Amino acid sequence: MRPTALAALMACLLAGTAQADVRLLTAATIHTGDPDAPTATALAWETETGRVLAVGDRQAMLELYPLAALTDVGQATVIPGLIDAHAHLMFLGGTLMQADLTGATSTADIVARLQRFAAENPEGWLLGSGWDQNRWAGRQFPTVADLDAAFPDRPVWLGRIDGHAGWGNSAALRAVAQRPGQRALKGNWQPAGGRIVRDAKGQPSGVFIDEAMTLVQAAIPAPGEAAREQMLTHALDKAVSQGLTGVHDMGVSRADLALMRRFADAGRLPLRIDAYADGNGDALADLCANGAYQHAGGRLEMRGVKLFMDGALGSRGAALLADYSDDPHNRGLLVTSPEDFETAVRKADACHVQVATHAIGDRGNRIALDTYARVLGERRSGDHRWRIEHAQVVALEDIPRFAQLGVIASMQPTHATSDMGWAQDRVGPERILGAYAWRRMLASGARLALGSDFPVEQVDPRLGLHAAVTRQDRAGRPPGGWQPDQRLTAAEALRGFTSDAAWAGHDDTQVGRLQPGLRADFVVLDRDPLSVPPAGLADLQVRSTWVDGAPVYDAAR
Repeated sequence: MRPTALAALMACLLAGTAQADVRLLTAATIHTGDPDAPTATALAWETETGRVLAVGDRQAMLELYPLAALTDVGQATVIPGLIDAHAHLMFLGGTLMQADLTGATSTADIVARLQRFAAENPEGWLLGSGWDQNRWAGRQFPTVADLDAAFPDRPVWLGRIDGHAGWGNSAALRAVAQRPGQRALKGNWQPAGGRIVRDAKGQPSGVFIDEAMTLVQAAIPAPGEAAREQMLTHALDKAVSQGLTGVHDMGVSRADLALMRRFADAGRLPLRIDAYADGNGDALADLCANGAYQHAGGRLEMRGVKLFMDGALGSRGAALLADYSDDPHNRGLLVTSPEDFETAVRKADACHVQVATHAIGDRGNRIALDTYARVLGERRSGDHRWRIEHAQVVALEDIPRFAQLGVIASMQPTHATSDMGWAQDRVGPERILGAYAWRRMLASGARLALGSDFPVEQVDPRLGLHAAVTRQDRAGRPPGGWQPDQRLTAAEALRGFTSDAAWAGHDDTQVGRLQPGLRADFVVLDRDPLSVPPAGLADLQVRSTWVDGAPVYDAAR
């Protein structure tokens, strides 16, 4: 008998575990994520606790658990549950209930999609998201005129794909102007941390960037609780269908956490949510007053805060150390002042709250790193697991600082394949070497936690695996991959979506690997992600998703 099987047998005998309370799954290949025993053909867990009892050889495990309920998935492959280390569930739920503008190739395409959506949703504001002017001829921001002819009276508000810009029509701007105390949008003033795009006469063109978006969003009626429940339900269902067993939800409000708690209380959370408070506000105040939150069911926790440093590269809001290569005199936006940012970091640190900071431009990343260094001081070598979210454009000399400060690089592979057609236009041939630089990060000793930033990108970790390994789009462009020296191996990419993502969320003693004592969170795939050709990673089929040893998604149903 193998040592692992013997240890499992002794554990069962000591604990008095009945065979009837054990479930056994067998497969052609099980990737455990455990470097000491990386592969197996059988997995056993206790059904009451959902915790792994043993992982090993199929025949030995059948002999060890002859009365256990057996699930044989045949030639399929089992991997640890996939964890998206940066995502937005409520944002996803909202977009699933709005007009989908993803992939639109022109403003005319967007108007046509909106007209179809409006025919089925005739009342209230017309909302949509997913537009990207970089896909259009000329790559220019749209204007109110592009929407007004089709929608002269109904307010329209459309979020850019990155969530860092919005586009409205004249009816939407009129609704903003009617709000009590609202300053005239015409002029040359700008809100702190944002930008209103205006024409030569000072009139707003319809596009609002970063914090300027709140001017319009404040005029849109907030969804009621029934709609919010529907949003969360849609998002959760979508996530588990893609093989996700965990999500690090970045920027969760007090109200959103309360909704998630109600779902957890009712047994309606099919995956694990690591919620990060939405900045220096009510949710962080609750953490400081009450300590880290963890639901008794083990599927919801909040122990970190998500802060913002700058905007996004696609809307030229990412804060750069030098001018944008394609927009002289523009160096982007600091959404939070360095002083306010440091105040928030110090507050979180004093409250023993993990810090995660959105930083995309090289200036934004440098300010975040500098601030972390000052606040951590001599404690930088401790187990703080502070993070920088995106780390998208980093000065080459700053890359080693991630490992030196013990800072996790939380990166999203599909951002590179979405942005590769225009990213170098933004930053030029020298700065691009520190952009989407996964291999450089890993080689420097930094730990990578991988995610998608959904709904900015699709809710599909298989696309993230594909992008990380190929640095190509689904059509195989460009040949050989974009900046191919920054590719990851399939094993490294899988680790970024499993054990390293778990570590980034302080969950490594619970999930991320299939080992005795950890939770039985896993995904059944039709093929082996570590054996298929890299181009096939995006086409892997999720047969089922399991959390705590119970199926939460089954493609056959």
